[in-house]
Amino acid sequence: MHVSIPRRLSAVGAILSMAMLLAGSTAYAGQRDSSDDHGDGASQGPLIFGHRGAAGYRPEHTLASYDLAIRMGADVIEPDLVSTKDGVLVARHENEIGGTTDVADHPEFADRKATKTIDGVAITGWFTEDFTFAELETLLAKERLPAVRQENTAYNGRYQVPTFQQVIDLAKRASKEYGRPIGIAPETKHPTYFDSIGLSLEEKVVQTLRRNGLDNRGSGVYLQSFEEANLRELRNRFHLKVHLVQLTGATGQPYDHVASGDPETYAQMTTPAGLKEMSTYADVLGPDKAQIFPRDAAGNTGAPTTLVADAHDAGLKVVPYTFRAENQFLPVQYRSSADPNAFGDLFAEITDYFEVGVDGLFTDQSDIGFATREDFLGHRYSVEHPQAKSAA
Repeated sequence: MHVSIPRRLSAVGAILSMAMLLAGSTAYAGQRDSSDDHGDGASQGPLIFGHRGAAGYRPEHTLASYDLAIRMGADVIEPDLVSTKDGVLVARHENEIGGTTDVADHPEFADRKATKTIDGVAITGWFTEDFTFAELETLLAKERLPAVRQENTAYNGRYQVPTFQQVIDLAKRASKEYGRPIGIAPETKHPTYFDSIGLSLEEKVVQTLRRNGLDNRGSGVYLQSFEEANLRELRNRFHLKVHLVQLTGATGQPYDHVASGDPETYAQMTTPAGLKEMSTYADVLGPDKAQIFPRDAAGNTGAPTTLVADAHDAGLKVVPYTFRAENQFLPVQYRSSADPNAFGDLFAEITDYFEVGVDGLFTDQSDIGFATREDFLGHRYSVEHPQAKSAA
């Protein structure tokens, strides 16, 4: 499944691309018009979402990680958002920070270690909601998967935990520096839990977006959640105008459904009828990639489901997650060896998803996502790509 769609760069586009490369940027060849809303410019191909920044190369959710993703060609960077004790939104994959910061090395915070139930699961560690932002600023980030991404541990202790505002500021600066719009895709983490402890995320997110002039369809903001109720609240109560992304899992159900006793599962939400209902409050579906290409018992992928077509029929864009280059995250047919941490053929996996019509994807390796898109669009660099040559 690797049919390339040939498209030559215009002379002007080529000149602009070369100028940007000479300036030290790996920016997107074939620039978007500034009026593009980061989702409707189909002629530019699927969008590359830098998942937690460039998490394959730097400790995730750091300004260095987001910056590197942009330099590698990401159109959109993704900060997961949690709250501090004093209501500051910060970028962490989870509110438990023992695995992503050096908090365990701070004796002054030893008594903050606790066991909490988050979305029905007991977790022991240190939690952002027990720290003021001033205290959190004394911590330094570290690699979340050191056994998988040992090279990333070289950057442990170099970066702080950024605020949502700092991520926005970075995207704005990068947009000017590279001459292309850089979007942001904030995800509200555990919204039901944060509501339960009086640190609601939605109000802070809305305030921050509006303070920065980002509450409009053309801002390149994709606000995500695995829960449903807070997305409905953002659309219907706050009348937020940005793209809203309903994330779904290959199994299970949104935690707000669990908490309210709603039996609807992610599988039911992604039926044609469920997608039609989803389109009343969201405009983007963010499914687990396995919902598009399920794996068989041997770990291989075969024919795709109808999910992309069904979502498009309901008026939804489709941006699946998460594409990672290490063998352990790839289908068996694209693994390079028995080494779980060696890189396999992520190019091939991403191409499969481009061919079924996804509108973007989340990846830890934005450089591979960008290069795959270039191949898919038929752009040629230095040597002619055999597929592009045969399809020309």
